[in-house]
Amino acid sequence: MTAPPTDDTRAADAPISWPVWRLALVMAFGAFMSQLDTSVVNVGLGTIATDLRAGLGDAQWVANGYLIALGLSLPACGWLVRRYGAGPVWLASLGGFTLTSGLCALAGDIGWLVAFRVAQGLTAGLLLPAGQTVLGQAVGAHRLGRVMATLGIAVTLAPALGPALGGVLLHLGPWPWLFLVNLPLGALALYLGVRHVPRERPAVHPASLDWPGLLLVAAGVPLLIYGLSAWGARGVSSGGFGGGFGGALAPVAAGALALAAFARHARRTAHPVLDLRLFANPAYAAATATAALTGAAMFGATLLFPLYFQLGRNTGVTGTGLALIPLGLGTALLLPVSGRLVDRFGGGIVSVYGGLAAVATTVPFALLRTDMNPAVVESLLLLRGMALALAVTPAGIAAYQAVAPEQLADATTQVNILQRLGGALGGTVFAVVLTARLPLGVEGAFHTAFGWLTAASVLGLAGAVWLAAAQRRGRRAEGG
Repeated sequence: MTAPPTDDTRAADAPISWPVWRLALVMAFGAFMSQLDTSVVNVGLGTIATDLRAGLGDAQWVANGYLIALGLSLPACGWLVRRYGAGPVWLASLGGFTLTSGLCALAGDIGWLVAFRVAQGLTAGLLLPAGQTVLGQAVGAHRLGRVMATLGIAVTLAPALGPALGGVLLHLGPWPWLFLVNLPLGALALYLGVRHVPRERPAVHPASLDWPGLLLVAAGVPLLIYGLSAWGARGVSSGGFGGGFGGALAPVAAGALALAAFARHARRTAHPVLDLRLFANPAYAAATATAALTGAAMFGATLLFPLYFQLGRNTGVTGTGLALIPLGLGTALLLPVSGRLVDRFGGGIVSVYGGLAAVATTVPFALLRTDMNPAVVESLLLLRGMALALAVTPAGIAAYQAVAPEQLADATTQVNILQRLGGALGGTVFAVVLTARLPLGVEGAFHTAFGWLTAASVLGLAGAVWLAAAQRRGRRAEGG
């Protein structure tokens, strides 16, 4: 096994060696698999319910169980990386993800399928933060933008391509193919990982696992995600804010209380499972807040835009998936440029310009008719995707650049948790606002919902301005 690739120079525009790029591509492969799985499987929930003779509500737990499991495993990632090393954790999670994909395909009833999906989600939750830690340790902070952008391309393209791929798989074969597709991809990724991913273990073992803290976070994050998602879903069925929130209030309140209890616990514990002292760093605090706010606008919009095509433009499921491809494609095209700009100028100022562009490309959807020219819609989606490449990813990279190498595992875990919570909140608000207005007219409802999305984009822009100011003060302090 060769030593992990490193680049010692601090120059932002210095070349990155091929072993590091190769490592980034392997990490991107794993991230692509885990992100693709969610959107591919969601397309087939109706087919799964029919074939397994289950209700659609039961089949929905195939998706919900996976998402909740992601929130369960994320908090443990930092400690696992400190204990076993980022490379071994990534390889183990990839192997577990591939194995459980095969088990899902073999499930004979809905109960077993949900159980295997939970197991699959537990492994998938570790792939992205562990992969980000591997890359951060390999390349160093000053050129992190370019290699992290590689992961961003995978994370962006997968949800864009997933619905179309899921539709093709269901057209060609039965629902188990939605999971069997992961087996050859996983086998190839494991082969490349064993060859190229460093497996050195930390020289110093961390303190014992903070079990009380882990239990609090592992309960709080999934409860909040589930409660917010349930509020959005029940808001859709009840047509407004009030009717849908009653059943979601208990998990939202319980999740918030659990996380508040963890924050109190972390202040009194020498080695908490998540080191909240990182937030004492102004640049890190601003970067994570911006990542959460932009996450709410970006991931929340992944719920709003499909409904825009299906309800506002009367597009079918497959057509909707194809129509949304320019959104992911625009992000993927500009991410390499975004990463280079972050390395050169800092994530804050790049996020500011990206935030301005995100607002500018959202406003037309709040003002123009839903039956506007398809070429205009697709052009706006392409431009909005490009804007998101400049607005969202740089904030996360800025958070990773703000911490010491030994703190990177905690930083990647915390940023991923906050982005997921932000996305759940954004999706809930947009869904409830939309359904509250639908009885008054489809076009007016979408104008209102996109107005809220514009407001969320403005909040993300405000976070980016805060981040740019914090980074500027940090540079002045270093220079002075």
